Amino acid sequence: MLPFFLFIFICFDALLSPPLAAGELTTCSGIVPMKYRSDKISIADFGGVGDGHTLNTRAFRAAIYRIQHLRRRGGTLLYIPPGVYLTESFNLTSHMTLYLAKDAVIKAVQDSSNWPVIEPLPSYGRGRERPGGRYVSFIHGDGVHDVVITGENGTIDGQGDVWWNMWRTRTLMYTRPNLVEFINSHNIIISNVMFLNSPFWNIHPVYCSNVVVRYVTILAPRDSPNTDGIDPDSSNNVCIEDSYISTGDDLVAVKSGWDEYGIAYGRSSYDITIRRISGSSPFAGVAVGSETSGGVSNVFAEHLSLYDMGVGINIKTNIGRGGFIKNITISDVYMESSRKGLKIASDTGDHPDDKFDPNALPIVKDITIKNVWGVNVQQAGSIYGLRNSPFTGICLSNINLRGTARPRSVPWTCSYVSGAALLVSPWPCSELTSTQQDGLCSNNF
Repeated sequence: MLPFFLFIFICFDALLSPPLAAGELTTCSGIVPMKYRSDKISIADFGGVGDGHTLNTRAFRAAIYRIQHLRRRGGTLLYIPPGVYLTESFNLTSHMTLYLAKDAVIKAVQDSSNWPVIEPLPSYGRGRERPGGRYVSFIHGDGVHDVVITGENGTIDGQGDVWWNMWRTRTLMYTRPNLVEFINSHNIIISNVMFLNSPFWNIHPVYCSNVVVRYVTILAPRDSPNTDGIDPDSSNNVCIEDSYISTGDDLVAVKSGWDEYGIAYGRSSYDITIRRISGSSPFAGVAVGSETSGGVSNVFAEHLSLYDMGVGINIKTNIGRGGFIKNITISDVYMESSRKGLKIASDTGDHPDDKFDPNALPIVKDITIKNVWGVNVQQAGSIYGLRNSPFTGICLSNINLRGTARPRSVPWTCSYVSGAALLVSPWPCSELTSTQQDGLCSNNF
């Protein structure tokens, strides 16, 4: 039997969605075609042992070395048979498929003493948590292309609890590792894999283009710190679809660099599609920010099913960020049990150091949110722009957010914002009901 909230979402979604031909499913995944690899090798060929105790680092590195240097025509598939393969971090190479069989688990070691440390990302200037470098991601790709991580819903397990405890006890030497990260890469597919207990962010494509993440499951405890699901960062042409995410932080968060470092690097995130995502988090379902100093534009998110959320939709920035957030469209959302339905904020997130420019104000404009249904939502929303950089072109339509309000709370709070609203309940702030703004939003309603 379907959970009640999912049943309601499916019914609501069917009412909102245009009819499709039989068997047709709207998808953006065609931006990176799946490659067939005629050359196949197994981790067992390189001494891999899936007993959950044997360290397989040498096996993974030897297998990938073979792929990199033999350069078989059409690339090579590295097969991971059923079993639990304990390993340290390893790097992927171009023209390869990492294929996890059913019941195959690639499990990270929990000893951080030998974990490699790499330079910080130039758009961040330092580790996101600690000054200096950062621990390399568990599975890492730098400057690669034509890479696929897929299989029969095998598992990549970061065993993150030791890292979470170091964060809680303030004993981290460097920023925690992501579970999977691609840097300066293109034509990447991640599909049909479960990601479990990441030390930090789960899937982080940064400075990338043509990335597809589809049919993945991402799980981490609700109290696990900073375990974002999928974070496209200073990247373009990214397709995220048909996935379930339940973690301790934002399910999907679009980013583009941090304060003065992101401004100087100047690479934006754009042409991002997020579709048919469901999940749960104490933070946001879909977020933009708060690190948006390179700019974020042309983000399209639709058909989202969110349950037990902190905030359903969260667009967040801060003074010192600079950059822009524009041309964002989010539609066809069902949320149940959320502290807040919608939040657009100018006061979110910390700074890398004291060198940020307080006069670097973000530009937030042309945000369309429509066809949203929420039940048991404690507060409908808040939109706080900046006095010297108001948020403009905020267009809300066909939004119904119902729930029991907290004592002495109001459904909407707003400042330094302009836009328009149509068929929004509870009725939003007066700043969004001006008839003078209707023309700006008429094409979006």
